[in-house]
Parts: sequence; structure tokens; C-alpha cells
Amino acid sequence: MKTTTSLKIDKDIKDKASKLAASLGLSLSTVINHSLKKFIADKKVIFEELSFNKNTSRELKRALEDIEKGRNLSPAFDNAKDAIAWLNRNS
Repeated sequence: MKTTTSLKIDKDIKDKASKLAASLGLSLSTVINHSLKKFIADKKVIFEELSFNKNTSRELKRALEDIEKGRNLSPAFDNAKDAIAWLNRNS
């Protein structure tokens, strides 16, 4: 049995979602039904977009700058013994 539900969705989001669904050969209704079935089965919602607090953002930025400049990087290790020896030498 099918039913009709009225949802308030931002026009831009609806338009983009409809366009993407169509490009995949799907209707927006199919995408929403699938999402709701997954929500029921998993009993959870996962939001993929990450946001960090100010301190974490600052540390992430610093780490990415270090990676770009080749700073504060350890070599690759084949085993834990070599990794521990390197850490002990460099601490």
C-alpha cells in the first residue's frame, strides 16, 4: 500500500536531489523510500559532513601544513620493534 506524505524541503536541495536521482535512473520517491527503509533497519542516521570545534580545526590545519612541508612525519615501519625504537630515539 502506498501513501502520500507532504514534506517541507529546501527547493535547492530538492532540485539537486531530483536531478541526481534522475541521472541515476531513479525517482526522488525511490531515493526517499530507500533512505527511510535503511533508517528503519539500522535505527540510526549517519551524517557524513564533518565539522570541528575551533581547537580541533586549528590542530588539523597545523597537521595538514606539516604534511605539506614534510615536517613532523615518521618514516614507514615494517614492524612494531623498529617503530618503538624510532620513537625512543626521537623522544
